[in-house]
Amino acid sequence: MFFSIIVPLYNRPQEIKELLETLTQQTYKQFEVLVIEDGSVNDAAEIVKSFAGKLDVKYFVKENAGQGFARNFAFERAKGDYFIIFDSDCLIPENYLQVVNDALTENYLDAYGGPDDAHSSFTPIQKAISYSMTSPFTTGGIRGNKKGIGQFHPRSFNMGISRKVWEKAGGFIITRLGEDIEYSIRIHSMGFKIGLIPAAKVYHKRRTNFLQFYKQLHFFGRARINVYKFFPKGLKPVHFFPAVFTLGLIFTAVSNILNWPIAGLCNFILAIFILLIFFHAWWKNKSVKIAFLSIIASFIQLTAYGLGFMQDFWKRVILNRS
Repeated sequence: MFFSIIVPLYNRPQEIKELLETLTQQTYKQFEVLVIEDGSVNDAAEIVKSFAGKLDVKYFVKENAGQGFARNFAFERAKGDYFIIFDSDCLIPENYLQVVNDALTENYLDAYGGPDDAHSSFTPIQKAISYSMTSPFTTGGIRGNKKGIGQFHPRSFNMGISRKVWEKAGGFIITRLGEDIEYSIRIHSMGFKIGLIPAAKVYHKRRTNFLQFYKQLHFFGRARINVYKFFPKGLKPVHFFPAVFTLGLIFTAVSNILNWPIAGLCNFILAIFILLIFFHAWWKNKSVKIAFLSIIASFIQLTAYGLGFMQDFWKRVILNRS
């Protein structure tokens, strides 16, 4: 099977250099790479050019229109039987393509997704962020989990679709704010076979500090409402959890300030939640420092997502504004 690896890029030359370096180490060699520079000011032309002798890599420049439409641009130019999408801030294990090829040969999927993990080279904050994005106490462990809740929806940091899917479903119809979730739901509705390949993991760097992480997760919360506008039935009770958590956190703070009798119970529940995160993160990462940082990352994740979700739920669902 011949793969077309597609990476949209926006002002991140160093990230694409690290990603391409990992692709030179793939044990499976039947692939091409398409890098789509999406209107960047700080472009990666020279960096990508330096890999010309190491990879079958093609570099395209287009006006900025967002990552979804940048991927569409690549779909139209890809030669592969199967298209694989990565975010530019991913590192790819050397056996990734071999794992995917073997999995698709044994049990063919029209589209797949894979999990993400923290690389040993990541900073403690990046490892804490990675933990919070995959923890059973924050996301329910539904990202890259065989026992996830409901339908499995591949995410665009690590996602593959067959050429047949693209030919029938087309590309992304929104370019950001949950474009990958909308696409996954749409191809599910068309009857394609979609699944998780658990061993096809990538190392996803995400954000390097908590402020960037907050902004990203606030955006994710808003994205869930954007997807709801296309697929109302796709909004599940689990998606309200960060908003409920955020409101509960506010209620706990107010009850302590006003010395309400229920404050003790609220504090107890919150303390249990914090301890669960701490000891689970400690067990996963074997580091007390990362465990403490994981508490911060988890609270940022839940509250940022919750606030973004509530903001657009109020504006776009309750008030029905565009």
